[in-house]
Amino acid sequence: MRYLKVLLPILLTIFVVYYCTTVPITGRKQLNIIPASQINALSFQQYSEFIKSNKLSEDAQATAMVKKVGLNIKTAVEKYFAERNWSKQLEGYQWEFNLIESDEVNAWCMPGGKVVVYTGILPITKDETGLAVVMGHEIAHAIAQHGSERMSQGLLQQLGGMALDVALQNEPAATRELFMTAYGIGSTLGVILPYSRTHESEADRLGLIFMAMAGYDPNQAVDFWQRMANLNKAKLPEFLSTHPSDKTRIEDLKKHLPEALKYYKR
Repeated sequence: MRYLKVLLPILLTIFVVYYCTTVPITGRKQLNIIPASQINALSFQQYSEFIKSNKLSEDAQATAMVKKVGLNIKTAVEKYFAERNWSKQLEGYQWEFNLIESDEVNAWCMPGGKVVVYTGILPITKDETGLAVVMGHEIAHAIAQHGSERMSQGLLQQLGGMALDVALQNEPAATRELFMTAYGIGSTLGVILPYSRTHESEADRLGLIFMAMAGYDPNQAVDFWQRMANLNKAKLPEFLSTHPSDKTRIEDLKKHLPEALKYYKR
């Protein structure tokens, strides 16, 4: 027993170090015990089910804009990663950008680059740059692997550190529910659940940088979040409830602007 007390902290430290990864650009350390190939396969399956059960927008112009913005950000990020020999971090991504017909003020991104934007948010984004704010933020969640980080914590806390493939086999319902929660998606796909303050702040910072890399003025992010903050608080939209747009957030965005502007290529 005495030896166990001595060995346990050592083994725990080795485990954390072995499974510790680093978020690109921000440099924050995170725990991630899930292979990208496994989480992407689960993501693609869930995304496919969502697309099949929801109506794609018939607005050709708006749909084209969503795909254009997504492609611009994807291309810019991949180029940046390639220049720094980080491309391995994006292996297995199968980018997809879809616009869903819905009044919800909402957007999200699953692992492996599976993005959904709802038509309900377009009146607030207003234009291509406003849309880049939203998509940059959501893509940042995926690239920073925030969901995998949360799911790793969930597997450790709820399923005893069980490997994902084993968990899917032995506890399929619990594992899928954990996936939905970890990636900010409720039991009904498209119902977004809140990320932590750390993840939201990091996605804000990376989102600014990603949109700037793609040629979108990051200064416009402040205007977008101010529009979100001015929405009728009596009926809080889903996107606002999980992506808090308050004075602190806007002030933080302003602090991140000088960094983002270094990446801005008109």
